[in-house]
Amino acid sequence: MTDTRGPQPQGYDGYASGALPSEREPQGQGQSAQPYHPPQAYPSPAGGGGTPGTGGAQGGAQGAGQQPGVAAVRLPRTGARTTPRTRKARLRVAKADPWSVMKVSFLLSIALGICTVVAAAVLWMVMDAMGVFSTVGGTISEATGSNESNGFDLQSFLSLPRVLIFTSVIAMIDVVLATALATLGAFIYNLSAGFVGGVELTLAEDE
Repeated sequence: MTDTRGPQPQGYDGYASGALPSEREPQGQGQSAQPYHPPQAYPSPAGGGGTPGTGGAQGGAQGAGQQPGVAAVRLPRTGARTTPRTRKARLRVAKADPWSVMKVSFLLSIALGICTVVAAAVLWMVMDAMGVFSTVGGTISEATGSNESNGFDLQSFLSLPRVLIFTSVIAMIDVVLATALATLGAFIYNLSAGFVGGVELTLAEDE
């Protein structure tokens, strides 16, 4: 039989002169042994992302302006402003202990009574040093006096011991009344809180 196909090519350009892509090229005696790298479908990005052993990671680090082996440091943002957050809690005073209210009101009323006595003594000394009692007392004695009597003596009536005793009695009455009213107010608040829920408070805490 006669071959009519004519002369055939010896091989394709891509495979005639070398090994297939999935095969290793034969190494000669003078070539050093190198690791085998399979063919890649997509090229590696420039400056980094290469295959292990090819120096792709070092190239990416050097391309970014950093030295190889040095970890990247994240710089803080200078334009960002940090505002403190405020946490709020809404609470409700459901009950007031009458015993604690009585103790606190008793101590506060005693302190207020002592302040009242001290303030009265200081005010009397200032007015006596200014001559108020002598001037007003002389005027009142002349107005209320007669030929038989000298009139009303204001200085003896408003002496310092009498003023202090009178102020102390008023302070003691205030202590008793303030303590009793505060305790009664606690009972009334507990009764009203059972119906309406009590007083609501909003507390805020800055971080």
